[in-house]
Amino acid sequence: MSTTTEAAGPPRTQPAPTDPTRSAADRTPADRTATDRTATDRTATDRTATDRTATDRTATDRTATDRIAGATAVARTVPDSDPYVLYERGEDVFLAAGTAAEIVLGPDGLTVTAPTGTRHEPLGADPLGQVSAALAEVGGTGWQAFGWASFELAHLLHGGELPADTGTLLHLLHLLLPLHTAHLHPGGVDVDTADDAVARAWRDAILGAGHAAPRTGPAVTVDESARAEAYRGSVAAAVAEIGEDRFRKVILSRTVPVTEPVDLPATYRHGRAHNTPAGSFLLRLGGLEAAGFSPETVVEVAADGTFSTQPLAGTRARSGEPERDAELSDELRRDPKEIYEHAVSVQVAQDEVCEVSDPDAVVVEEFMRVVERGSVQHLASRVRGRLRPGATAWDALGRLFPAVTASGLPKAPACAAISRHEGARGLYSGAVLTVDHTGALDAALVLRAIYRAQGRTWLRAGAGIVGASTPERELEETREKLRSVSRFLVGEETT
Repeated sequence: MSTTTEAAGPPRTQPAPTDPTRSAADRTPADRTATDRTATDRTATDRTATDRTATDRTATDRTATDRIAGATAVARTVPDSDPYVLYERGEDVFLAAGTAAEIVLGPDGLTVTAPTGTRHEPLGADPLGQVSAALAEVGGTGWQAFGWASFELAHLLHGGELPADTGTLLHLLHLLLPLHTAHLHPGGVDVDTADDAVARAWRDAILGAGHAAPRTGPAVTVDESARAEAYRGSVAAAVAEIGEDRFRKVILSRTVPVTEPVDLPATYRHGRAHNTPAGSFLLRLGGLEAAGFSPETVVEVAADGTFSTQPLAGTRARSGEPERDAELSDELRRDPKEIYEHAVSVQVAQDEVCEVSDPDAVVVEEFMRVVERGSVQHLASRVRGRLRPGATAWDALGRLFPAVTASGLPKAPACAAISRHEGARGLYSGAVLTVDHTGALDAALVLRAIYRAQGRTWLRAGAGIVGASTPERELEETREKLRSVSRFLVGEETT
């Protein structure tokens, strides 16, 4: 069943071309054909070229706020035993839930679970190519998958040694082909499901969200200086390693525990209203829950092969006072350390784009433009290209992952340094992504987020370390970034 809820007027229901008596459990991704999806269900092809800036999509965009509220309300209806991924991209918000099929990439191989059963295959020379082939095999016509990639996928892709505590991670890449999908966009809402009860529940949740105030709960406090001394020590050690020419830049991060219970959907909605991200997400998948406001994308690939990445490097705080923020912006543009950090990141991003692009199509745009991202402002540039013949979106992701702005350069020794100083990161500085049958792929860099897994809840933030870095300034930068999330935590209501 496909249900379309228009922006105005009563919802209308369109019969699906599949057998209406089939249950959601019987339905595979192949049943969701291009006809089954309504004409207003626009794929990634239509939108990935759109640049996502603070000017394009402000936190006061009422329509965007309504879409976030509706998708968050739908997420609350998903049974606790089912996975879901909410993904905001441009003017589109998706909520995917239930499992039609799953693809999980781990250090020891690829596992594919579909209605026909589960199979495991060893890793070959091209792990992401194996993922692409598996999606084509089990996805059927018109599929769209959602999921996440951990930072440690970088070691698998580029030949580095996995951290000793990688065994504590559940997966390196986890993709969901959903049973049910809601697509909220400026023209209305499309719900794609074979389950009439789910269609009604999601429709009611979306319609009701516009009239319901955001949930509130007890205040949640965190110690933004947790593990500060250890972080200062890691920064000093990294600066020394840079002085020994072991690498030129490395991003080092620290975790901050959250000891009080947090309402993740309420936190996501509250935080999104006060952030201006390149994309955002709320998910429960593969034993992990997370909500975040991505400051940049790892890569955006359109179905026509055009693609881009948006490195952000160089940071100053935002005070909320226009005159002071303008002063900080000017200071950021003049700071030699921040300019160097940004310029070398753009250089690496351009080199990586060139590896999978037609060389004549590579261009750097909007060099060192200042963009606002929640509690901070960054220097930003965009590097564009067009996939060379034979290259795919997975090739682009494989070259650009992990983002240079969340790892360092050269990437291999920087990732090794991260392993030494931090151990396994998990989802932090990895990606939340969507990919579809057209060949389009959109991967948001996972920063400015809250994480929950295995009985723990935590925040994490990092800073780019170069030869001119000082431990105290980099520590303060992590505090500034943490405030994009820590100020908006909503506690769970207690009875």
